[in-house]
Amino acid sequence: MTDRQSRTIVLGMVARRKRHVQQALFRHGGRRKGAGRKPKGARAGQAHDERPVIKARHALHVVLRVVPEVGNLRRRDMYRAIRAASITAAVHARIRIVHISIQRTHIHLLVEAVDKLALGRGMQGFQISAARHIKTALGEARPRGRVFCDRYHLVVIESPTQARHALSYVLNNRRKHAEDGSGTLVDPFSTGILFAGWKELEQTGMWQIPLGYEPLAIGPPRSWLLTEGWKLAGTISAREVPSRRR
Repeated sequence: MTDRQSRTIVLGMVARRKRHVQQALFRHGGRRKGAGRKPKGARAGQAHDERPVIKARHALHVVLRVVPEVGNLRRRDMYRAIRAASITAAVHARIRIVHISIQRTHIHLLVEAVDKLALGRGMQGFQISAARHIKTALGEARPRGRVFCDRYHLVVIESPTQARHALSYVLNNRRKHAEDGSGTLVDPFSTGILFAGWKELEQTGMWQIPLGYEPLAIGPPRSWLLTEGWKLAGTISAREVPSRRR
């Protein structure tokens, strides 16, 4: 065997060994730790697990967070933008928004939907509409790209106790965040003025809507949990401070 033939054999063995190492290190496909699209935004990071099963009898608590560039949502122009989105959701009727609460960095919704597909399409439509109106309201200060962080947080409500706590948590949420400066018993940045189940209304009935105030667009609940079921867990006072524990 000549020297040239020997070098050819050795180089061939080295090349095969390198290809073997490369295949082991750079194998494509399969499940790998840390793979996939990374969440964006300061408060992003909701796990992208499969959504739970949703049925028409359930009530749903949805939380939407905005990116920091949007700023404080508890302003008149932001209120009008989200109100316009609530009207769009009511017109398309993919989901039924029963209550809304607008906080500085996030929005709480109590929603009813017939199934997971309807919820997904309904929330997509609401977010697209809200994002468009929010960007219009911000004008030149509007953020580039998305308005809402990553994906929304969802809790499926299945019991009267859960329903009662969710109603109090959403409608009284400003008290949790110490946003009581409006001087009103119910939060004007929520649909609390439209809720007929307050303990304070047991003798007087519905509160009168102030002149010029335009409530957020919601629909009457149809699920037993949000119509009658929650009452089994006790009355709700407009002065309650929701627990910080979910």
